[in-house]
Amino acid sequence: MIKAPKIILVGPMGAGKTTIGRLLSQSMGKEFYDLDKVIEENAGADIPWIFDKEGEDGFRKRETQVLKNMLEDPQHSAVLATGGGIVMREENRQILREGVLVIYLYASVAQQLHRTSKSNHRPLLQVGDPKATLKKLFQVRDPLYRDVATLVVETDARHPRAVANKVLDAIHKHLKTETPVS
Repeated sequence: MIKAPKIILVGPMGAGKTTIGRLLSQSMGKEFYDLDKVIEENAGADIPWIFDKEGEDGFRKRETQVLKNMLEDPQHSAVLATGGGIVMREENRQILREGVLVIYLYASVAQQLHRTSKSNHRPLLQVGDPKATLKKLFQVRDPLYRDVATLVVETDARHPRAVANKVLDAIHKHLKTETPVS
């Protein structure tokens, strides 16, 4: 088991945050939480409904509150998979820079398109051209993911277990090189 702070996975839709998060939590002996699922449980409604009734801004406010709540207890060790847009609010980026290990699961637009093509649970892809939407989101969000990331791991053309192993290796290396604060 790796002794590490909370691990937070960020990245675009289709990067595998939930799948990789579950595998990491099992390997590390930590609890796993998908922030989108926690938001849905708290709201008693699914994300498309929240987007429809409250808009993206309403959803982002809920997302920030859930993120704060999940990170409140410094003793609670967990792996958290976030939604693709968590980096869109400066408040969230600030939270992600403080005392947590943030892993950016990088996925190309082509990979995202392939992995999200059969999903109807992604409100931002339900209108217009999904490829154009993903390209636009990537241009805006990639620098923001990199800004908050402690580590970046590419997920393209890799099996989830291979990605999880690569993330575990990166965490091990990072924790060994980090100097303890006294």
